[in-house]
Amino acid sequence: MRRQTLMLIGALAVLGACSRTENGDVVVKKPVDVDVKTAEDTLHTPSITTKTDTVNTPVIGTKKETVIVNKPVVGTKKSEVKVPVIKKP
Repeated sequence: MRRQTLMLIGALAVLGACSRTENGDVVVKKPVDVDVKTAEDTLHTPSITTKTDTVNTPVIGTKKETVIVNKPVVGTKKSEVKVPVIKKP
């Protein structure tokens, strides 16, 4: 319980020292000297977008083998999926 309390207090202290600019960058106040002064640094966060890839997905169907039984057939078809792309500034 004591460890969780210390972790919570530490997390709140870290979050209190950060802010964001108008364009979404993070500004961090960090200690500079031994006498607790702070200086601001701006961190540029990466933007995340998606792109469309084509992958082969299985297709299951039936094929006439005789008059009574349909034989199962497994094949592939091309499908489009969206995958995340991280762009660094």
